[in-house]
Amino acid sequence: MGQKLKIAGWISVGALAGVMTTVSLQSVAQRSLAPLPLEELQQLAAVFGMVKTDYVEQVDEKKLITDAISGMVASLDPHSQYFDKKSFKEFREGTSGRFVGVGIEIGMEDGLVKIVSPIEGSPAFRAGLKPNDLITRIDDTAVRGLTLNEAVKRMRGEPNTKVLLTILRKDENRTFPVTITREEIRTQSVRGKVVEPGYAWIRLSQFQERTVDDFVKKVEEVYKQDPNLKGLVLDLRNDPGGLLDAAVAISAAFLPENVPVVSTNGQLAESKMVYKAAPEAYQRRGGADPLKRLPAALKNVPLVVLVNEGSASASEIVAGALQDHKRATIMGSQTFGKGSVQTVRPLGPDTGLKLTTARYYTPNGRSIQAKGIMPDVLVDESEEGNPFAALRTREADLDKHLGSGQGAEQKDAAREKAREEARKKLEEEARKPQAERRPPEFGSEKDFQLNQALNQLKGRPVMVSKTQVERKDEKKEN
Repeated sequence: MGQKLKIAGWISVGALAGVMTTVSLQSVAQRSLAPLPLEELQQLAAVFGMVKTDYVEQVDEKKLITDAISGMVASLDPHSQYFDKKSFKEFREGTSGRFVGVGIEIGMEDGLVKIVSPIEGSPAFRAGLKPNDLITRIDDTAVRGLTLNEAVKRMRGEPNTKVLLTILRKDENRTFPVTITREEIRTQSVRGKVVEPGYAWIRLSQFQERTVDDFVKKVEEVYKQDPNLKGLVLDLRNDPGGLLDAAVAISAAFLPENVPVVSTNGQLAESKMVYKAAPEAYQRRGGADPLKRLPAALKNVPLVVLVNEGSASASEIVAGALQDHKRATIMGSQTFGKGSVQTVRPLGPDTGLKLTTARYYTPNGRSIQAKGIMPDVLVDESEEGNPFAALRTREADLDKHLGSGQGAEQKDAAREKAREEARKKLEEEARKPQAERRPPEFGSEKDFQLNQALNQLKGRPVMVSKTQVERKDEKKEN
């Protein structure tokens, strides 16, 4: 299970410490028990008894059962997960966008925790941690050998407690300790601004409980600053997903009322659903419709949606819906391809199960699972191209990934060659000074894809990629 969690965290372009990275439905329905395979259960009981009585030392019975459940669920696909007491609490905190920790977006590199970015204003930010720093130890525990999830757990804790991180900063060729005091982190999933008169940029980094309200506030700010917008760029690059109702709401903000946004299909009757651009699909119980405050002009403003290989799950729902309804031009790179829905079911007061229960489909019936969304206009990350795109993991790369359900998977023989060429380029890039290696910040004047999106909105020529092609979903070899 640990390996699956590590992979799943990394492919989301940095699992934010404590933040959910999958489309999820909240459910408290109790399932009736299906007929049980008695012979296999007897074997399980026999193994449990032998381990308890014959193992070299005493074992914790509860841990044995928990590990057995975890292993069973993890064998299904990379996104199903059993939550123990601590991880269930962290999961719930993640969907709210609030948690106690050090405030870093992280991934894995060579068995170490890599800092993708410190959250602005967080303890890690104030301590001077930088992107690409590697964490080698957390307190007295070596990071190598830990999964991403285990590393996150060790960095989380109670407010005002301290954690000692050992940092390897490659570009300065030094290792040093940093003591950080944990505090509550409030992640900001929406950013935006008027980039020039008549044109605005709004970025969603995740789909959380607060995302829709924050999106509405940001749109109100933008229109207050410039009431006569000629075009808007919705930036979903590196957005790993989040809550399904938030994705439906963001789609509904731009679409006509009651048109389909996404449909789901699975074994359960309640998984066969069509979600429409209507308040009942996204409105929280007892709350008002947050989209009522949006300016009417948002329904018709020319729209470009930016996506890349890190755009997954909820962000793919939005991109797919706006593409199928021809409401927006999708630009960038083929998306990650996570087209499955996870339902969270409490198993008791403090444990739960996150289970893949359905695939989701765009309004035109396209399965995104292991395929992703193909942009209308393929645009590279920079004027020089996408030199490292072949190294990025997508859903189709994950062991035990769920198939699309719409045709057989294909193996791309040229992919390994492309990966080897990208590795060589990455080695060359690593020898450059840090200042030359850091890509421009999303939304900055040097953001090449944003500039191409603005060209699209203005009717100017767009520098279309000459190298990107559609990547078919691939079957992993065992």
